[in-house]
Amino acid sequence: MTRWSWVIDQTKCIGCHACTTACKSENDVSVGVFRTWVKNVDVGTFPDVRRHFAVLRCNHCEDAPCVEICPVTAMYQRPDGLVDFNEDTCIGCKACMQACPYDAIYMDPETDTAAKCNFCSHRVDEGLLPACVVVCPVEALVFGDIDDPSSAVSRARAANKVTVRRPEQRTRPKAFYIGANEIALDPLGAQHHGIYAWADRRTDGQRLTVNGKRSRLLSTFNRQPSTVAYDIPKARPWGSKVSSYIWTKSIAAGAALVPAIMRIAGQRITHPLFARVAPAIALIFLAITGVLLVADLKRPERFWTILIRPQWRSWLARGAFVITAYAGVLTAWTAACWMGSEQWTGLLAWPVAFLALFTAIYTAFLFGQCEGRDLWQSRFLAADLLVHAPIAGLAALFVAAPLVHGSELMVALRPWLGGALWISMMIALMDAYGHHPTANAAAAAHELVKGSESGLFWAALIGGALLPAAILLFAPSDYAFAAAPLSLGGLWLYGHALVTAGQRPPIS
Repeated sequence: MTRWSWVIDQTKCIGCHACTTACKSENDVSVGVFRTWVKNVDVGTFPDVRRHFAVLRCNHCEDAPCVEICPVTAMYQRPDGLVDFNEDTCIGCKACMQACPYDAIYMDPETDTAAKCNFCSHRVDEGLLPACVVVCPVEALVFGDIDDPSSAVSRARAANKVTVRRPEQRTRPKAFYIGANEIALDPLGAQHHGIYAWADRRTDGQRLTVNGKRSRLLSTFNRQPSTVAYDIPKARPWGSKVSSYIWTKSIAAGAALVPAIMRIAGQRITHPLFARVAPAIALIFLAITGVLLVADLKRPERFWTILIRPQWRSWLARGAFVITAYAGVLTAWTAACWMGSEQWTGLLAWPVAFLALFTAIYTAFLFGQCEGRDLWQSRFLAADLLVHAPIAGLAALFVAAPLVHGSELMVALRPWLGGALWISMMIALMDAYGHHPTANAAAAAHELVKGSESGLFWAALIGGALLPAAILLFAPSDYAFAAAPLSLGGLWLYGHALVTAGQRPPIS
């Protein structure tokens, strides 16, 4: 069986960008985005400085994380190994961009769908070479069947020592480099400045050196004097909508989880705070969660396709079904609570509690599929989100309690909220200061606790966890309810810091 592959000979590459322009022309690639590009890195100290080139594009991985995370199979792997895409089914969730460890995927501004290098599959299917291979003036790009010992690719690999980009990701990439400079291939190997010799660089995607001030992130990880002399703009795919979705989802899960656990423990939940307000809060915030998820899509009109043709390996697809199931059970639970049916509230308490917990933590598995963002691969994330649900639920009930004369009922729950806040803070600190197995994870953690997101991180831990926990555990009852809004604010700040910091380090 044919398995197409690249060998990129950087000892021949002259950095002419012919491959970039040919790709744009052949595939009608929009202005501002690229399927293949040439990164220039200057290494050394004057006068001993040399410029190195690195031709970057999709690696057509054997174990392609973009294919696994795509909820609607818009990214797919062909039998010949080519990782291709279908713009007619893409919903624009941007998950594939987070999953790609090589920054090879972009959102097409014309179609609002994901796109990338596909080996010029339309040419390959006709027996032609990809456009970039045809135009390369020094034949630095070699394309062929990796399983055919007589192919140019196999011969080049046999005759030379080859390397791949970011081997620690274990994606088994099929783009092999001959003679590539290690720093040019390493995303953290060189300083990134805000301006090049002939172009300004957009700096929204990462912390860079601007106005002569060196980035603390990159200066920590640079191994020797080196500067990126040319690269393409990079985007940060997920922002405040994703941070807010994690927050509203925690409230939606926790608000129902509290009375459900009380009912499982054999307590009656006849008071309006638990029988009416709590289910209503859960339903409202679950609806807001759905709105945020759809609003973050580039093609929101296609959101329903996740439910009719899901790609079951994707936790984005699985999560859609978890939320849908939770919405159905929560609606039935709300009706039973409002009607005062002891029998049905007892029967539904178990599935409500289970689906509430699953709704709270499934995002950890989704983030775990984002192979490009190593900070999110944390073993603590599921536990963190698990604790966030009761914190959010109890805090929301504390805020709502005075409206239905339920403040006295919440007094007994003060230690539970305070204890959960302490646990959450400990988990966050262990995650931030614990062992980080890759340079990308360590760089993102550096940004979280000492860099661009440190203000949000410490405000969340001190103002949103430590202070309200102390108030709940030690302050008089009259001051205890001030802890609830602080806790809710801290959860959002922490989630936003985590989402943003994970996307700070460059990955190409």
